[in-house]
Amino acid sequence: MAKVIAFRAAVNPEAPAAAPRLTKRLAESIKPDLTRDVWAWDAELKGFGLRVMPSGIRTYVVQYRDAGRHTRRLVLGRHGVMHVVTVQLATQFVLNAASTAGFRF
Repeated sequence: MAKVIAFRAAVNPEAPAAAPRLTKRLAESIKPDLTRDVWAWDAELKGFGLRVMPSGIRTYVVQYRDAGRHTRRLVLGRHGVMHVVTVQLATQFVLNAASTAGFRF
């Protein structure tokens, strides 16, 4: 089972957990779990996330639904090799292309 990073609002601890904007600083601050993958999802760009493997490797992913309503995950690149802004632009491209009927990666 994967571990998902979520943060509670400091003002209202009763509020549902909300993920922050995925930045380089946040990506580097997430510690790997030795038993399972850790996932962090961007709050503003739906479907854009970061996977931290037990080995410490960080990869950017985009999760979307294809025309057949199947959930798909596409790996966009490794953290450190690709800049966060570049990966966010690629995510927007993938999500726009996936929203057109029948387009699948």
